[in-house]
Amino acid sequence: MILSRTTQYAIQALIYMATQPPGVAVLNRTMAESLRSPPTYLAKILQELCRGDLLYSFRGKQGGFCLRERGDKINLMQIVRITEGPGFTEDCVLGLKVCSEKTACPMHAKWWPIKQEIVKLLQSQTLEMLAARVVSGKYQLTDFPGAVLHEQRDASSS
Repeated sequence: MILSRTTQYAIQALIYMATQPPGVAVLNRTMAESLRSPPTYLAKILQELCRGDLLYSFRGKQGGFCLRERGDKINLMQIVRITEGPGFTEDCVLGLKVCSEKTACPMHAKWWPIKQEIVKLLQSQTLEMLAARVVSGKYQLTDFPGAVLHEQRDASSS
């Protein structure tokens, strides 16, 4: 709806990583398979998140990606700022170059308070909170309910 597919994949991947033990690197292809996302596209997104200081990237046999900080330290707004850019909170909903109280578009008065609520919501949701909901089994991370959870159980029982 308001988040790009890039941002949706980024959030899904980071929630997936937050369900893993701290410091464990996850391969791009493992996440792409679990999340049913295109691996090449996901790799580009993960590199962008590395440049945004949310992830570490490791090369080699034990390579992959892992969170730089614990999941309780990363909120969704941090991810959105990286993937959507600063325009997410600043741009006009109708695409006008200048839109403010002084030079408002026809949607400004109605959209501005909604946008502020969306920002507050994104700031209040941490990866740890969302990962816990997925791990509980009550919520899903992909269109394939339980896919991520089953793969984690299978891996932990090996």
